[in-house]
Amino acid sequence: MSRLYIIPTPIGNLKDITLRALEILKDADLVLAEDTRKSGILMKHFNIDTPLVSHHKFNEHREAEKICRQITSGKNIALVTDAGTPGISDPGFLLVRTCIENNIDVETLPGATAFIPALVNSGLPCDRFCFEGFLPQKKGRLKRIKSLENEERTMVFYESPYRIAKLIEQLIVAFGGERKASLSRELTKIHEENLRGSLEEIAGRLKETQTRGEYVLVVAGV
Repeated sequence: MSRLYIIPTPIGNLKDITLRALEILKDADLVLAEDTRKSGILMKHFNIDTPLVSHHKFNEHREAEKICRQITSGKNIALVTDAGTPGISDPGFLLVRTCIENNIDVETLPGATAFIPALVNSGLPCDRFCFEGFLPQKKGRLKRIKSLENEERTMVFYESPYRIAKLIEQLIVAFGGERKASLSRELTKIHEENLRGSLEEIAGRLKETQTRGEYVLVVAGV
C-alpha cells in the first residue's frame, strides 16, 4: 500500500544515514526535500536518482492536499529536510497531519536529530527533558523564557549563530548565571565543539570563539 515515509537524514556525517533510509529513498516514486540542492548532494553521494521536488515552509500549505492525492493514486513518497528529522523544527508536521486526516499511512523512520546527542552529551539529567526548539525571534520570546524560570526538567534550545549570544544573556537574566548548561555546535562534523559549565562561563567562552553553524543549548532545570 502506498504511503508517506518520513526519512531522517544526517546532521553532518553522511555515514549516519541508515540502510533502511537509503533503501526507501531509492525505491520511492518521489522525494520531497526542504532544499533540493542540499538533498541532491546526499542523493548523489549514495547514487540515488529518485526525482526530487521542493517541499518547504513557503509551499507546504498549498501542496499538502496535492501530495495526498499522489499517494492515494499509488505513489510512495518520502519526505526529507536539509538535516535531521522532518517535523522537528523543520517542515513535516502539516503534511503528516494532512495524510492522517485523509487516512493515508505514514511511516516514520528513526534516525538523526541534533538535540538527542547534544542532550546525552551534556552530562545533565536526560531522563526527563523539554524540547523548546527555536524560541520566537521577537514577539513572545521573553514571555516564553519567563515561563521556563521554574522548569524542573532539563531544557533544550536550538539557536542560530546570530542570536546564540543573545539567548544565553537572556537566560542568564532569567535563570541566573550559575545555572549549569552545555552548548554544542557542528555535531557529528570534523569541528564538533561542546562547551560545558555555567551559563556565565559559556557566555564568556563564546566571546572568544567565532560563532558558526547552528547551536544546541542544553540547560539544567531548577
